[in-house]
Amino acid sequence: MKAEAELLRQLASPAPAPGLLAMLREDVACVFQRDPAARSTLELLTIYPGIQALVLHRFAHVLWRRGWRYLPRLLSFLSRLLTNIDIHPGATLGRRFFIDHGAGVVIGETAEVGEDVTLYHGVTLGGTTWRAGKRHPTLGNGVVVGAGAKILGAISVGDRVRVAANSVVIDDVKPGVTVVGIPGRAVLPKEQRRVMPGGIGIDLDHHQIPDPVGKAISCLLERIADLEREVQRLKGDPLPEQAACRACDDSCSQPEFDSGPKEPKQGAKNG
Repeated sequence: MKAEAELLRQLASPAPAPGLLAMLREDVACVFQRDPAARSTLELLTIYPGIQALVLHRFAHVLWRRGWRYLPRLLSFLSRLLTNIDIHPGATLGRRFFIDHGAGVVIGETAEVGEDVTLYHGVTLGGTTWRAGKRHPTLGNGVVVGAGAKILGAISVGDRVRVAANSVVIDDVKPGVTVVGIPGRAVLPKEQRRVMPGGIGIDLDHHQIPDPVGKAISCLLERIADLEREVQRLKGDPLPEQAACRACDDSCSQPEFDSGPKEPKQGAKNG
């Protein structure tokens, strides 16, 4: 009975966190899954700034957690000079973290990043206050942040969220949605998401995003067409055989007009 109880206790307890070297191996291995340009481990360690910055940050973060301050900040400064990636040593980065290209990425001191997260160049995980304490975002597992996106403040971004390129996120985001725009708004539920082949569960198609502005314009044009048909009906004029726009549904992203040739206006001069 004691052996069974001990086995149940071990199964119920969380798995121990991997060591520093094990995490670095995972960081390198995950690049081969998410970057088809990666060819060898030597290439990743020597010319991939995202890997170099992450390796230096892992060591700096260990020193930071042990109470050191100047030395980890110095490592962070040297890493920024080498890679153009600025990661504060106090930031907590999860396993299998990947920074693609990496130029201009900034991650603040109290930022927390989950596992299997991917950032593209120009991403900022920044703060919005001068007060001490938690002031940077928390990202869940499997999050993909597109190029140039800014996630600001002590907000929470749920698991498997996609943040479209150049979006600005300033509010909490529920898990499994796509965020687009300034300020960022959820536009695509997880039921319409795709994942990469191979079963790693990460959707890297951050360029294939809905266009909420185009959809709003399309719906307005359809409403105008309905009003015009109603006016023609009240006036007794014959109704057109085909509406100017398509029916507005969840799949429309931009208005579509009749593409037939237009007759020249009377009195128009040639040439």
